[in-house]
Amino acid sequence: MLLGVFLGIWAFVWEPSRLTEKSYRLSLPNWPATCSDYRIAVISDIHAGAPYIGLDKIDRMVAMIRKQKPDMVLLPGDFVIQEVLGGSFIAPEDLALHLKPLLQQAKVYAVLGNHDAMLDSERVRLAFENAGIPVLEDRSVSITKNQCRFRLVGLSDYHEGKHEYRKAFASVPEGSAVLAFTHNPDIFPDIQAPFSVMIAGHTHGGQVLLPWVGRAVVPSKYGQRYAIGHIRENDRHLFVTPGIGTSILPVRFGVPPEISYLQLRSTQGNAP
Repeated sequence: MLLGVFLGIWAFVWEPSRLTEKSYRLSLPNWPATCSDYRIAVISDIHAGAPYIGLDKIDRMVAMIRKQKPDMVLLPGDFVIQEVLGGSFIAPEDLALHLKPLLQQAKVYAVLGNHDAMLDSERVRLAFENAGIPVLEDRSVSITKNQCRFRLVGLSDYHEGKHEYRKAFASVPEGSAVLAFTHNPDIFPDIQAPFSVMIAGHTHGGQVLLPWVGRAVVPSKYGQRYAIGHIRENDRHLFVTPGIGTSILPVRFGVPPEISYLQLRSTQGNAP
């Protein structure tokens, strides 16, 4: 009984209320040497309004990221939540204003997730763009920092968006380094256009990781294949962050809320 109570408190109170930071070093064969050590903070599946995800926590998260001084912040969707036990709706307009301070130190870009579409994709998009955060739905932008140059491609959600990747990649000059990001990683094997790495969220890392069993529920047609972390398939790279919030039930066990920091390293030439 005591063990059950302890595990219940861990899963429904302590772990989902945490906010952790974790750094990853990704060595990429198609990443330019001039961009080696480019640093990206990834915050996905905020689900503002879910238990333990109030605006005060958003402010704390923003302060933590600003302290790390990344070159870029990527927001791969699911900013809102409609139904979760014990949750309370937070308007996307309010959330976007609390994320706006990130722009003072880094480039910030977003794509929308399935929960954003369930609420109103256009409303969420306008909320973020009115706060100065571009939403890259099947389009790309050019990124330059000193001698580092690459193209950032945003892909709309696999289920709720058009995910017109050919349109998104159409404006990318031939031979350009490409960093892609989207909400749902299930699109990863479908993309034939070249990119150095794709960044995604959506899975929450399964929210619950059980010993000897694995991840309880991964919302992907590929099961645990794209559940979390750095995945390599046929010299192609994918990174899936476990995200911040919760969906359906406010539970996390073995998969704490995480701000992911990616250090992109080039394996080309004599990159340091």
